[in-house]
Amino acid sequence: MRKAMRLLRVRLAVLTIGLGLPATVEAQSYTNSYGIWGYTINPNATITITGYTGPGGAVTIPSEIYNLPVTSIGDRAFDYCIGLTSVTIPNSVASIGEDAFRNCASLTSVTIPDSVTSIEEEAFESCGSLTSVTIPDSVTSIGEEAFFFCTSLANVTIGNSVTNIADDAFQGCTSLTSVTIGNSVTSIGGWAFWGCPLSGITIPDSVTSIGDSAFFNCTSLTSVYFQGNAPSLGSLVFDGDNYCTLYYLPGTTGWEPLLANRPAVLWNPQVQPGSLGVRTNQFGLNIIGSRNLVIVIEATTSLASPTWLPLQTNTLTGSPLYFSDPQWTNYPSRFYRVTWP
Repeated sequence: MRKAMRLLRVRLAVLTIGLGLPATVEAQSYTNSYGIWGYTINPNATITITGYTGPGGAVTIPSEIYNLPVTSIGDRAFDYCIGLTSVTIPNSVASIGEDAFRNCASLTSVTIPDSVTSIEEEAFESCGSLTSVTIPDSVTSIGEEAFFFCTSLANVTIGNSVTNIADDAFQGCTSLTSVTIGNSVTSIGGWAFWGCPLSGITIPDSVTSIGDSAFFNCTSLTSVYFQGNAPSLGSLVFDGDNYCTLYYLPGTTGWEPLLANRPAVLWNPQVQPGSLGVRTNQFGLNIIGSRNLVIVIEATTSLASPTWLPLQTNTLTGSPLYFSDPQWTNYPSRFYRVTWP
């Protein structure tokens, strides 16, 4: 229905006021070294890119046309630009329209600036060569199917202003192994990560709901780490994820031994009292916790501005795990913490 409605849209002429522009501005074209740009002038004397014709390759979208700022990439502006290999979006652009880069089959990278606040529906659908995406903190919304079927997409970082990951946003991203979810996301839509080969993912404490089948058929998913209370879960959220365990922190609420048909386990590693000290000229300590917890031991030389470096990754067996740091004498001070992968 959503696609059908878009096909019925009629592009209207843009009415403008002032700046000596005519009352009605039709689609126009502008040529630079990258190719020919279709554009329209908006009522507030800004530019929307409506199309591109050129050799493709690495393309930089102009930040202004005839001294007017380019503030949006219009619906279907680059649809089926199969020769486009990379695109740099200028920091004048605030929105990326529906289907803007859909089916750009050769697009391997895109630079999204901090000026962008919205990525609309299907904006990068079926960009099968796109490998990595960083969604900046300025973006507040990711539309439905925004990265649907980007089959080479392996790494995604979602910024800290996004509040909702829409339905089907990353469905069918069959190479997606790493996702970082920003700390303002409150809801993860239905089928959002359907079929993605994630092995683990951290859900921030801002998330209060996860939609139907959001992680359906993520058959490589073994660990989901929840930083907050148990969110409301739709049906079949983890269906097909037969080796997945949900981990939650002490002091959080709403957890049961089995949630969405997956085991939920308290993540509770701690330093064993009295174990901290120097043994055989090495600093060490014992860590205890529930069986099969995977823990990462990290170190930093400063707590004022810490840079945590991973030292070891271990799986607890139910018996105390002894950790030692043979490098401890190389630093005037060193601090340690236990975290999850």
